[in-house]
Amino acid sequence: MFKRLLFPLLCTTIILIASCNKDPEFTYSFYTPEEMQVLSQHLTLPEKPDDYTVHLPQNLVNAGLRASAIDQNKAVLGRVLFYDKRLSKDGTISCASCHKQEIGFSDDKRVSTGVYGRLGSRNAIALASVASFAAYYGTDINGSSAIRFFWDNRAPTASEQNKGSLANPAEMDMHMNEVVEVVRSQPYYQPLLRKAFGNSDVTADQMNEAIAHFVNSMGSYKSKFDEEASKGGLVTSPFPGFTESENHGKSIYMNNCAKCHSYEMGRPYLFYASNGIDAGLTNDNGVGSISGITEQMGCFKVPALRNIALTAPYMHDGRFQTLAEVVEHYNSGIQNHPNLHYRLKENGAPKRMNLSESDKQDLINFLHTLTDPHFIVDPRFSNPFK
Repeated sequence: MFKRLLFPLLCTTIILIASCNKDPEFTYSFYTPEEMQVLSQHLTLPEKPDDYTVHLPQNLVNAGLRASAIDQNKAVLGRVLFYDKRLSKDGTISCASCHKQEIGFSDDKRVSTGVYGRLGSRNAIALASVASFAAYYGTDINGSSAIRFFWDNRAPTASEQNKGSLANPAEMDMHMNEVVEVVRSQPYYQPLLRKAFGNSDVTADQMNEAIAHFVNSMGSYKSKFDEEASKGGLVTSPFPGFTESENHGKSIYMNNCAKCHSYEMGRPYLFYASNGIDAGLTNDNGVGSISGITEQMGCFKVPALRNIALTAPYMHDGRFQTLAEVVEHYNSGIQNHPNLHYRLKENGAPKRMNLSESDKQDLINFLHTLTDPHFIVDPRFSNPFK
């Protein structure tokens, strides 16, 4: 009996060993050959979806940031939607037209140009200024304390922000039903939709969800600042890898700017504020124009500062062309707006930093340490269209 059982067992073992030594006859493919043929006619995508998982560095984890999960297939679909110019009324504008990867997903114009050459009213916010959208943006994934979208904070989620940009006559000028029809008509969306949602049809909500996953996967956290901050120690202490100028500039920043913009370069500490670029009310009163609250008139989102050296021009209206102009505003140019934030006041008057020329240059040198050279060339966030 024992020999009868042993013989089949030995044969099975020999077959398994032999099969392990042979080249596999079956190769796993995420997309079918037919799907890849369709995709490859229009897009440059890897045969297996990129990994969009957010891995925050230790300095941001220590600051309490945790990134929500990203659906890889929805992010891939969202990437294609983000770059697709067919989703605009005249077929010339995509989300990426105003958020260019090589300059920190910002625009180098004071205000962006939309369909038919129409000009917007505000400077495009740099998406690469954010450490991680998945960690602190969007009330749908981060609760009521999450940072909201747009300069006036009117959109609570990435999906709502996307709807607003698609429908804006000065941006893409498309009703959601028009966008859905365009997506349905393009063959390269069918495989991506099946992977993301299980079928090749699409709804407006699914499309907005996909773009939201792509945006939420974005984050810039591989700068020189992060490299030094992740070594441990107090972020306010000098960094051994910084130059003397960069450390002095960091000290100026920590003493004058961090209470609004963040010490760790994580989420900004304020939702909105007036920073005194105007003395009174203007045609654009930001958060107050949405809320109608007097104390919020002339207040705008307090942005994060990552990659700021790449994202000129600056402020909600793009009025400053250089970092030197921005620094000089806070040094000597703050105006006494009725809602000027108290941290920008001294004895009831606009604060004056009284920086020397070398101080100002050191501060600018520090701001350059916030540049993330990896994110602006990361192929996962690049244009997939051929």
